[in-house]
Order: sequence, then structure tokens, then C-alpha cells
Amino acid sequence: MQNSPTRRSVTAGLALGAISLPALRVGTASAQAKSVKIAMIAPLSGPWARQGQLLRQGADMAVEEFNSQGGIKSLGGAKLEIIYADAGDNTEKAKNAAQRLLSDHPDLVGGSGAWLSSFTLAVTEVTERAQLPWLTLSYSDAITNRGFKFVFQTSPTAEWQAAETLPTALKLAEHATGKRPKTIGVIQDNTASPVSFGKHLREGGGLEKVGLKATVDQIFTPPLSDATPLVDKLRSAKPDFLLLLTSAMPDCKLVLEKLDEFKLAKGKMPLVGNGAPFGSPELLNTIGPELLEGMLFSVANWPLKGQEEFIERFKKRTGEPFATQDALCGYGDVAILKEALEAAGAADKLKVAEAIRQMNLTTGPAAQFFPGPIKFDEKGRRQDVPMIFAQWQKGVPLTVFPEDRALAKPFWPSV
Repeated sequence: MQNSPTRRSVTAGLALGAISLPALRVGTASAQAKSVKIAMIAPLSGPWARQGQLLRQGADMAVEEFNSQGGIKSLGGAKLEIIYADAGDNTEKAKNAAQRLLSDHPDLVGGSGAWLSSFTLAVTEVTERAQLPWLTLSYSDAITNRGFKFVFQTSPTAEWQAAETLPTALKLAEHATGKRPKTIGVIQDNTASPVSFGKHLREGGGLEKVGLKATVDQIFTPPLSDATPLVDKLRSAKPDFLLLLTSAMPDCKLVLEKLDEFKLAKGKMPLVGNGAPFGSPELLNTIGPELLEGMLFSVANWPLKGQEEFIERFKKRTGEPFATQDALCGYGDVAILKEALEAAGAADKLKVAEAIRQMNLTTGPAAQFFPGPIKFDEKGRRQDVPMIFAQWQKGVPLTVFPEDRALAKPFWPSV
């Protein structure tokens, strides 16, 4: 990633497996007469560090581009300054990071991140008490079911995604093969977002409503040390396809490798996932394109038609092979906060929060980075957000749904 000459950065904070770091100041390190502080909390160490790194890459890019374009015009060209804190690898570290961040930087006007839903639940307990507007891409329904007034969920909730994922996948399978799958295998971890997703399937009757029977249904606690017991049951039950709900890329990798070892991969057992880890560049690097070919996953945000220019800028700047949900949301969250500051006309967190509540953006930088308009309901949830499906095709995870924004046509892996 290219570094601005005006940015102070601690590269070690991005290394996978790095120790938990205190808040780091990044952005406009040179003396500025005016700057406005925003925050991001993301896992920059531990098993989710890669997603945190991608989130940070998008946010860094947004801050540099907006500042180079004149900063916040309603504040006389004030520059954005972004403060990072490492959520680490558990909820207690994430909560402590939020507490340190607010203690060290009481002049923050807004923030985003936490990534893993479990971390976001802990972090937003802290930010809500401070009345700091907080944007998050985390999926869990519980995040915006608590009556909080300063939390804004830019992703559709896990329950909504659960309600849309299987019907969309089944229609795709039926259209491609002429047959509708009847049985499903489910493997999930017990972090907050997969739990919300799974609750809809089991307690909400999601499987019965679409005519599916679960022949395998297993839940594990991450990190996964050995996928053999999980995949062995799939080999015996032979469901028509597998629904994999894992929040960490290494766990997804272990399951895919075991499927290959047990000769259940490469089209023999179609796989549908949910969430950004299924499109991680590391899957391509460690598993290769052949094993990934045809894997579908529903996701809150993914590169869409109309974002090609940004994707090329991002790839050139970072050296990444493609953009992901995390890069898009990292950039998009900064864009939302900038729009709120422009509308508020003041570096005041309460006015910024109110500006976010009143938003209804369909054009401009913020709207460009999310599917659907930027508007929130009384719970802080985005409204009118379409379902997105991506699929690995020839080594790249491409958006295949919705059709009007898709970058490729989907197919159902042949069995």
C-alpha cells in the first residue's frame, strides 16, 4: 500500500498475528490549522486481521482522496484525520480499544468499524454511551435491536440475508439444472452474525419455507483446528449442497481443503457461503482458483457495475488483486461521515449523528460505494438494500446478482 508523505503509520499494526496495539493516529500528521477527527476500530491482529487490513486500506484511500479534493467544504476546507484502534482477537480487547480511543480522543465526531459482529456489539456499548455516531458493516440483528440512537448499520441484517440467500440460490440452481435442491448441509460458527443467520433457518422456519431438509447441521467455536469431523458427516449424508457460515477466512480455508481431500469439491458438492471471508484474496493464494471455481456467496457489499474506476484505483494503490466488501465499506463509511459533516456544517458529533439520520443519498461518493440509497430507519438500519451474490469465476469473485449491477452471469456448479 502506498503511504502518503503526510501520514504517520505503524506497519506492524497491519501484520497478521501482530500484538494488540493502542489507538494509532493516521491521516493528516502535518500541522494543520483545521482537522476533524473520525475513528475506525478494526481487527488488525489475530484471525480476522486480514479483513481489518482491507477495511483500513479503503478508509485510508478515502481520507487521502477527500483531503486532496479540498477537505470538508462547509468547514472551510477542514481536513479529515482518522484514528485507528486494534480490536484484537476477542470482545474484551475490542471493548478496551473503544474505551481507550474515546478517552484519548474526546473530540471525535464519528467512527466506523469493529468488523466482526461480536466485536461491534461490545464496541457500540461504549460508543453509544458517548453519543458518538458509529457506522458498521457488521451483520448481526442484535446490533440494531437494542434501541440505540447512535449506531448505523450499513449492511442488511443477518436475518434479512438469511431470508434472501437460500431462495435466491435455489432459483439459480433450478434455472441452471432444471432441478430444485431438496437437502442441505449447514456448517456454521457461533459468532454473532452466523448465529443470527442460523436462527432464522432453524427457529424462523427458513428451511421449511423453501422446502429444504437439513441432513447435516453443525455448529463450531472458532478458530477451527480440524475440519475432519464436520466434513466427514457431509460425506456420509451427501446433501444437495452445503451452506457454509464462517466468519474467519482460515476456517473457511480448512473446510474447503477438507472437502477437496474427501473428494467433495470441484462441483461434487455445490457450496454457498455468506459474508466477505468467502471472497478473501487469501483463499485464492492458498487454495487456488480450481477449488474455488463456482463457489457462491451472499454478501452485504461487493464491487458492482459502475465502480470499475474505483476498483482500478484501489488495485493500483494497494497491489490487491481485486476490491472486496471491506475495502468498499471502509471507503464508503468515510464518505458517509464526510457527507454528514458537510450537511452538519460543524465538527459536532450530535449534529453529525442527526445528519446521518436525515440522509437519503442516491448520488455522490457515499452512494457510489453501497448498493441502494443511503438512508436509515429509526433503528439505524439501511433501507431498500438489495441482495448481492458473488461467485468465483476464473480466479476472481465477481458480482452475479442483482442482474442490473452484475459484472458476470452466474452458474450452478455441475454435480
